[in-house]
Amino acid sequence: MDIRNPYLMFLGDAPDDLAAKVADGVAKWRPDWCKGQLRLEGCRADLGLPDMTLEEGLAAGCKTLVVGVANRGGVIPQNWRDSLETALVMGYDIASGLHNKLADIDTLASLAREHGRRLFDVRHPTQDFEVAKGSRRPGKRLLTVGTDCSVGKMFTSLAIHKTMQERGMKASFRATGQTGIFIAGGGVSVDAVIADFISGATEWLCPANDEDHWDVVEGQGSLFHASFAGVSLGLLHGAQADALVLCHEPTRTHLRGLPDFPLPDLAHCIRVNEEMARMVNPAARVIGVSVNTSKLSADRQDAVLAEIEKETGLPTVDAFRQGAGRLVDAL
Repeated sequence: MDIRNPYLMFLGDAPDDLAAKVADGVAKWRPDWCKGQLRLEGCRADLGLPDMTLEEGLAAGCKTLVVGVANRGGVIPQNWRDSLETALVMGYDIASGLHNKLADIDTLASLAREHGRRLFDVRHPTQDFEVAKGSRRPGKRLLTVGTDCSVGKMFTSLAIHKTMQERGMKASFRATGQTGIFIAGGGVSVDAVIADFISGATEWLCPANDEDHWDVVEGQGSLFHASFAGVSLGLLHGAQADALVLCHEPTRTHLRGLPDFPLPDLAHCIRVNEEMARMVNPAARVIGVSVNTSKLSADRQDAVLAEIEKETGLPTVDAFRQGAGRLVDAL
């Protein structure tokens, strides 16, 4: 991929900040690339970037309109189409990580050809993958796993990778979702891979390497989430991880989008993830917990971390707020 920056982040009519987590992740980890946000009527998400029209974005130097919304089902609704079509006419490229392809929308494809613009559907792999083999391969791998979806697995992975780089360790961040791909410039969005090949795609993404090299693999979903557990299990088997970091958001009362399913007990979640990971790597274990404390009041954040550390017996941090030093120490 060669997605031109700077970006204008398109938030559409996202109902809340979590629905715009793609844009939020890119803005936090590539702030120099994100000049502004474009919000439609009814949008309740806010990245804290300047609100811009398409005209203002061009004046600020923006080259690509990034669809930064991760809605349920990954669709491109009709009420976004006018903005996307106008952007192509004005000179923007468009990049999207949704399941629906920009290139499959006739009007967008036609306008892109007519005006010499490019459409990037980063969620969709452009190659075929083999079925996983499960054979042991050299190198070390860390995978983030979660009690739920959207709890901070990508942020934790990036924080761990950043700390490893700062310490001079051999390390690579392996993006497995659309936001990570926007940040890393490459990767595989595994939830768009045919189910039989998810583990194989993950093996391809983090292949054999030097014995002291760490691949930090971005986790997806949760083994406990009825909607997304298949992708989570495929990553566990394909990564063949040596170390797991459990990610958690402590204010939720049920799994996101599934009010009939309570959050799993932390000890149970650790045990199940270790059991599944040990099918391909008997030495796999959870080495720490990363807690997204952003929804907690400032005076409660450290107390909750201490409570979870006492409960699990594992180093527990907010890897984005505090840094991932203690998690890397645990390796």
